[in-house]
Formats: sequence, structure tokens, C-alpha cells
Amino acid sequence: MFGVVVLCTAGVAMSLTQTLIMPLIPMLPGVFDTSASHVTWTVTVTMAVGAVATPIAGRLGDMLGRRRLLLVCVGAVGVGSSVCAVAPSMPVFLAGRALQGLGVAFVAVGISIMREFVPAGRLGAAVGMMSSSLAVGGALGLPFAAFVAQTHGWRVLFWVAAAGSLACLIGIRTLVPPGGIGTGGRFDVVGALGLGAILLTLLLPLSNGPAWGWTSRITLSLSGMSILISVGWLAYEIRRRDPLLDLRIAALRPVFLGNIIGMMNAFAFYGMELIPIQMLMAPSATPHGLGVSMLTAGLLMAPAGVAAFGSSHLGARLVASRGARFTLVVAGALAITALSALMLALLAGWEFPILYLLGITCLIGTSTGMSYATLPTLIMDTVPAEQTGEANGLNALMRIVGLAVAAAVVGMILADGSIQDPGVNRIAPSAAGYLLATTAALVAAVTSVLAALLLPRGLRSSGPGGRSVRSWRREPGSARQERGSRGRLPG
Repeated sequence: MFGVVVLCTAGVAMSLTQTLIMPLIPMLPGVFDTSASHVTWTVTVTMAVGAVATPIAGRLGDMLGRRRLLLVCVGAVGVGSSVCAVAPSMPVFLAGRALQGLGVAFVAVGISIMREFVPAGRLGAAVGMMSSSLAVGGALGLPFAAFVAQTHGWRVLFWVAAAGSLACLIGIRTLVPPGGIGTGGRFDVVGALGLGAILLTLLLPLSNGPAWGWTSRITLSLSGMSILISVGWLAYEIRRRDPLLDLRIAALRPVFLGNIIGMMNAFAFYGMELIPIQMLMAPSATPHGLGVSMLTAGLLMAPAGVAAFGSSHLGARLVASRGARFTLVVAGALAITALSALMLALLAGWEFPILYLLGITCLIGTSTGMSYATLPTLIMDTVPAEQTGEANGLNALMRIVGLAVAAAVVGMILADGSIQDPGVNRIAPSAAGYLLATTAALVAAVTSVLAALLLPRGLRSSGPGGRSVRSWRREPGSARQERGSRGRLPG
């Protein structure tokens, strides 16, 4: 079990490096003598690289060996953190943040390698903890970064991240079994470049739409390019004998619906990260403002991550006893309950206490932990063992897209109609903005429940290598399965 502990700890560390930038955004324009709009690229570049790297790393892990890809991801984060720590200018800093983006792919590959060495009876719980590390790292990143940056300086923050990456690298190399040697085969370079182009042209307008303008020429042009490239990429991948992503696997009903659920749950979770943090930090004179500092706000949001981690074990047990469909419906119902409670309080104009908001965020964290624990197990029980990394990478990619869409939509709603507080000269969201943003998150939660209800009944985990989901046996085999093995590369 030491390998599982190392992987889960590393998963938290990799996720934490993605959010530690948030408290630094207000100070970076002065540090690097640049504009606030340029600083937003410190978030965008990491998200874009992570989105591109996640499915590619999953495929390469299946081909070349998953532990090897884990070491590459962790090593890249360590190098990127060191580059950020010594960066003399914004371009160098952005290069470091781009390298840190490779850490986004870590969790998907880590889940896949667990299938190779974790006993069947413990696989569900292990996968749940690993998957929920995304939420834990995201929730702990803000208070951790705010504390270190305020007490020791922002460069020390990145040195700490580099040291943590080195410790994770040693732990994985020492305690995680090497696993299989990989399936081999040829890597689809054209497919990877095409997927990268699709994601970049999709995520850039989503991330920068508020600054560029949603109807600006560059936003509309990139969005149109994303659609055109997607059409060509799909046509190419369907015809290719050894594609980057086996679209027949992605079209299986549990996998397809699981990707929708993952995207919607990520939207709801991140929406409920953005809304409460704005309420906590908004001046008390503004609607629903609670007027606490950034560090205090981050600490108050941290229990949501702890709830996500703790509920992952509950999710794994529910999957084993009642099935994935039941577990995902329960998780979605918890999110709907939490968001409805917030919406009713906003509609009533109730100036609720901090504890009420804390309870809502913890309920959302519990929902997210159960969902994130269930989805990888659902996918692993649906696809062949040799395509686990690829399928989990695609699901992780859909979560990243959900986060990006939530950041764009919820951020735009909260910014639109914001009000100026003359007492502290600060802009805060309006009551209508909070209500509309909560509605958007609620719609995402309802959509995830509807998708879960469409899953086949009786989906239960059968352990590593098992394929208890009926759709895999009854659906046509994947292109790779039909072709058989085409040789292996050295592991």
C-alpha cells in the first residue's frame, strides 16, 4: 500500500501546483513590470498544456509503460517550479508554468497504473483516493500559497513546489512497481498535433473571452477554428489504424456518459469554488459580502477538499455494493441539494452566516469526491486493460474542459453587473450575479444526474482487468482489439 500512498500524495502535490498561482496574480504585474491581462496567461498556459498533455500522456503510458510517464510528469513539474522560482521576466515565468502544466496529466496515468499492482478488493478505494486528490489539491492550494507567499515570499513558494516534486519523484521511483512493459505500437503524431490544436483554439477563447470580448474577432475566429479542426481530426482518427484515441471506446455508453458527468461535475465544483470565495472576500457592505482576508477565505474553503478526499472511500464502497449508476446519482443529488440551499438563501435575501456557506461547500466537496472516485472505476470496468490510460486521460480531459468553461461562464456572470463599494474602493459581484452563477452550477449538477440515470443498471467494480460492464462485451470491439497486438516497445 506504500505505492498507493505515494501516488495519492503526489496527486495532491501535482494538483496543488496548478492553483498556487491564484494569490500571486495581483502582485505579478508589479514584479515583472507587465499588464494585468498578460498575467492571466500564467493560468491559461498551465491549463492549455495540461489539457493537451493529459490524453497524450494516457496513450503514451499505455504504449511505453505508465510509471515512466509518471516520472516524466513529476520531473517536468519540478523543473518548471525551479524555472518559476528564478524567473527574471514574464516569458521565462510562463515557460515554467507551461512545464508545470504537465502535472495535470499525473492523476489520470496514476489511476491507470493502480490497476496493475493494487489487489482487486482495494482497487476501488485506492482509485477513489487518487481521483479525489484533484479536489484536495485544488482546495488546499489557495491557503497554502497565500500563507507561504505572505510569510516567506512568492519565490520560496515555487522552491517548495520543486522540493515536493523531487520527493515525489524519489517516492515513485522507489515504491511504485514498474508494472507492465506497455502495448507498443506507433504513436499518432498527427492526431496529437490535431488534438492540441483543437484544445488550444477552444481553451484560449474560453479563458480570455472576458478580456478579449466574447464577440471580438479573435474570440470568434479561434472558436470557429476549433470547430473546423475538430471535424477534420475526427475524420482522420476514425480512418487511422492506430489512432491517438480509439473513438469506438469513447463511444461506449458508460464511457461517453461518464465523460459528460465528469465535465458537468467539474463545472459545478469549480463554480462553487468561485462563488463562495467571492462572497468571503467581498466587503461586508456589499450584497452577501463577508469581508474576510484572502488567507482566511482560503482556510475556510479548505474543508471542501478534505470532504472530497474523505468521501472518496464512501463512493468506492457504494460502487461495490450498489453500482456506479446509483453512486453517481447520489453524488449529483448532494450537489443539487447544496446548490438549491444556496439559491433559496439568495432568493430570500438572507444574509447567511459563514457556517452556512461552509456547510454548502463541504456538501459540494462530498459530492465531488464520490463522483471523482466512481468515474475512473466505471471506465476501467468498461475498457480493455491495455487502453485504461487512454480512456482515463480522456475523462480527465473532459474535467479540464469543465473547469475551463466554469471559469469562463461563472467568472463572466460574476463580473457582469458587479458593483463598486466606495468605502474600500473595491468591486464586488452583485446579488443578481451570485444568483445567476449559482443557477448555472445547478444546471450542470442536474445535467450530471440525468446522464447518470442513462447509465446501464448493475455497473459494479470487478477489480483490475475485469470487464463487468455489459456494454464492453456486447459492443463491437475496439479497433486495436480487433487488430490484435502489433508488437511491443521496450518498457
